[in-house]
Amino acid sequence: MGEKSKGGWLSELDSTKAQLGFLYIIILLSLDVLNPVKIFVHVFPAIAPWHVASLAIGCMVYIFIVNMRPLLYFAAKVFFHSILSIFFNDVQVVGRENIPKYGPVIFTSNHANQFMDGLMIMCTCQRTISYLVADKSWNRPIIGHLAWTMGAVPVKRAQDSAKRGAGAVSIDMKDISEEAEGSSGAVIKVAGKDTKFGSQIKVGDKIRFPQTAVGIKVASIEGDESMTLKLEEGVRDVLLSQPFPEYVAFDILPRIDQKEVYQNVLERLASGGTIGIFPEGGSHDRTDLLPLKVGVALIAYSALDQDGINIPIVPVGLNYFRAHRFRGKATVEFGSPTYIEPGTLADYKKGGPDKRRVCNELLGRIEDSMRSVIVSVPDYETLQMIHAARRLYRQDASNETAEKRQDMGRRFGEGYKRLMLQVKGDPPQEWLDLQNRILAYQKELNELGIRDYQVVGLDHEEVEIGDEPQGHSTGDTVLHRMNVLGHIVHLLFIFVLAALPSVLLNLPVGLASRIYSNRRRKVALAASKVKIKGYDVMLSERVLCSIVLVPTLWLTYGLMLFFGTSLDWPSLAVCFTCFPVFSYWSIMATESGMVDLRDLRPYVMRLIPSARKRLTALPATRKALQADLREIIKQIGPSLGEIYYGKDLDWKVITTETKRLSEGLEAKKDD
Repeated sequence: MGEKSKGGWLSELDSTKAQLGFLYIIILLSLDVLNPVKIFVHVFPAIAPWHVASLAIGCMVYIFIVNMRPLLYFAAKVFFHSILSIFFNDVQVVGRENIPKYGPVIFTSNHANQFMDGLMIMCTCQRTISYLVADKSWNRPIIGHLAWTMGAVPVKRAQDSAKRGAGAVSIDMKDISEEAEGSSGAVIKVAGKDTKFGSQIKVGDKIRFPQTAVGIKVASIEGDESMTLKLEEGVRDVLLSQPFPEYVAFDILPRIDQKEVYQNVLERLASGGTIGIFPEGGSHDRTDLLPLKVGVALIAYSALDQDGINIPIVPVGLNYFRAHRFRGKATVEFGSPTYIEPGTLADYKKGGPDKRRVCNELLGRIEDSMRSVIVSVPDYETLQMIHAARRLYRQDASNETAEKRQDMGRRFGEGYKRLMLQVKGDPPQEWLDLQNRILAYQKELNELGIRDYQVVGLDHEEVEIGDEPQGHSTGDTVLHRMNVLGHIVHLLFIFVLAALPSVLLNLPVGLASRIYSNRRRKVALAASKVKIKGYDVMLSERVLCSIVLVPTLWLTYGLMLFFGTSLDWPSLAVCFTCFPVFSYWSIMATESGMVDLRDLRPYVMRLIPSARKRLTALPATRKALQADLREIIKQIGPSLGEIYYGKDLDWKVITTETKRLSEGLEAKKDD
């Protein structure tokens, strides 16, 4: 009774107490003989009821002011819970036991859905989290106000102040040696053409080349057309991606002093608070992590150095399904914490190369821990193939929990990467043929508009009553036909009930938010160096648009009722109160109808001759794919070791080993 329920704010006992207390108050307000205020003013006639009410209001205002921040956070959490329940069909949480119940914590998460990412973690975590928010977002209407209620910390980012540099630059790649990269004092000369280094750039600024999000620090400026860059770890790969010695355009990222931000963050951690960080620096719609910013490592080491606190760094994996669409699904996974190795603090204090080395090592371990709570693959096509293969391979989908689904997805993802390393990126034709068949099968499903689980029963749907194959009775066929009829009746009933509130309350907002979010997507895509299609901003922009338009639409209808009807105030109040109820109900009802419509789609598609043939062929295609997939996994699975045989896997260890093998293969190629 006293234990907290999963995902709940109150224990079962506290919830019971609250319900009993609420009912007790109702009884007191209903009966004057039991109302303590009425009894009090009756005993002391000099005191009027409004005196008591005024005192209570004053006390409420005082309590609110004193506890304003936690109350606002609680109110924001309630509001965002309602937002998630509307815009997501299902949100499941894995690994809550990995969250420390007390003391400071740093949460690090992938950034795949812009502003929704922070809300998702906030609503699924029992701790109060203060996020680091880009100053650009902090200054936006609505977003900035909501971030303030959440206790967020604004951070200025260099990429938000980036500007195009005059002229173009070139680098002689012969001057770069792999051994020099990352060593102390290593620099590379940059030659400019019609550039103005002296007036536009300062030492400590960074420059960014086309088609890359990585900035390279300026070491020295020798003139308007000559400067040097620091050859830090990872810079060589960035430079090799450019068409040097040709001249290319470049952006200037000004150096930003973050001392005040760091101090604010350290104070919150020292007082036992929690901080949420997206170390990638910005949201994107890629299928793998972007290079992490070093800020999270500096914060963790600074806390250990100044306050002696080895702060747990908890990775959070945000795994979305149809992330940019309305009523999608999400799985939030909290991984095991990462800690600083205390022996490395001495190297951090030395500064220079030693500090940079230990920070990069910690950053690498944080990256591995973040990969352990997501399914990371090279590209979207591979991700689509892995999800399709997982669905084909599984034995029983009805008992599949979010934890099992995440585990199986990672086994396929990490297994695929290990296999590609084993064959050095050149898989056998047998693998490629199977991969292409799986992708073709998934494409066929997408074109027909049906799901994989619907294919299983397609080969039994043309059975006539009395001609059932072995294992199927006439009663089974009759029940199946009645089930189809039931879907149709339920669909018509739901659509009739939901039609009016959906058209009046939801349709205008839905259409407007879709148009607005698509425009914002195009703007974000044009301004980004890392986005592929810009889908990561769409749902956030739809939510923001809806937050403005929904109450505006309700207010418009309220004014129309006030001026266009003779309803009295109580009736108007009831109508206005019903707007959110009917709006939410119509969303749920419409979704229920869409489920029926999706289940009926195969029957409708059978009316089209060309689609009928394709549907008839799908069950055999699926069975053949499933058999071939299981056979090839049976053959190559043992070479994957614990990924194939293991039960309870430490994904942090496995992702680290995959990274080590990949780096080893790259080193052999360079040799």
